[in-house]
Amino acid sequence: MAYTDLPPALLREHRTQSTEPDDFDEQWAATVADSRATDRGVTMHPVKTGLSLVDTWDVRFPGFAGQPIGAWLRAPRGNAGPLPCVVEFVGYGGGRGLGHERLLWSTAGYAHLLMDTRGQGAAWSHGVTEDPDGSGPAVAGVMTRGIEEFSSYYYRRLVADAVRAVDAARELDLVDASRVVVAGMSQGGGLAIAAAALGAGVAGALVDVPFLCDFPRALQLAVRPPYDEVVRYLATHRDRSASVLRTLSYVDGAHHAARAHMPALFSVGLMDQTCPPSTVYAAYNAWAGDKRIVEYPFNEHEGGGAHHESIQLEWLDQVLG
Repeated sequence: MAYTDLPPALLREHRTQSTEPDDFDEQWAATVADSRATDRGVTMHPVKTGLSLVDTWDVRFPGFAGQPIGAWLRAPRGNAGPLPCVVEFVGYGGGRGLGHERLLWSTAGYAHLLMDTRGQGAAWSHGVTEDPDGSGPAVAGVMTRGIEEFSSYYYRRLVADAVRAVDAARELDLVDASRVVVAGMSQGGGLAIAAAALGAGVAGALVDVPFLCDFPRALQLAVRPPYDEVVRYLATHRDRSASVLRTLSYVDGAHHAARAHMPALFSVGLMDQTCPPSTVYAAYNAWAGDKRIVEYPFNEHEGGGAHHESIQLEWLDQVLG
């Protein structure tokens, strides 16, 4: 694999060409407020996983429009808290998985809320949350589901779920509401950016090889899913490019990043053909708070892997104490 994007020096200066809608803040404020207005509360039930050092709970919380969203909550066995918490979002096609998976944050001493992903969770990781809202014609996957306009777009619902996941975590007795960070890789990274910008009381963000950023450039470079779902849609619906790009501009991570003022740690793979590195830098360069990015020059969409996790643990210790 070779570099297929801008040279590193130009990457580090890249800014998105996406046009921010005039009503960006108004639309998101209304979406979040409507979702918070239907508050059915958070429920959690302990589950047996066979693990002796980690407690696990099956969680349900109200997401977009009050619709029920699943999650796992994990914490060090027997710890009553309050603990700092990592709220994590999952990559494209995946769900929250099984109860004994993803143990890094809980074994490091954090509470860990892992949000399920509505309408996904069948490609590589198990999910339990339905997406009850329909849409018009769409390419297989969720990228073009309801893309005709922002009000019906799939990612409007999913971003609202992510914001409400932060709300849910901060309501839990186990969690120190002043020490909640958001985290995710790929789609999860894009959701972490949006949740940091729109959520309440987020103390930091771990953003790895984020998806959903700098759509105008991503669609030009797309050779792999999921961005190519939009390309294939527009190849058929040739007259909809302007309206589709407007819909995507509401969920563009570069616009959300400009509203995020907490510390952030990003990562990028310079040979990534799934989320091209220039699109990652578009979000990173827009980030309004203190920030750091770690480049992995010879890696694709896997990014830094376990090597980067050790950097994240050190960074979290500094940010959360």
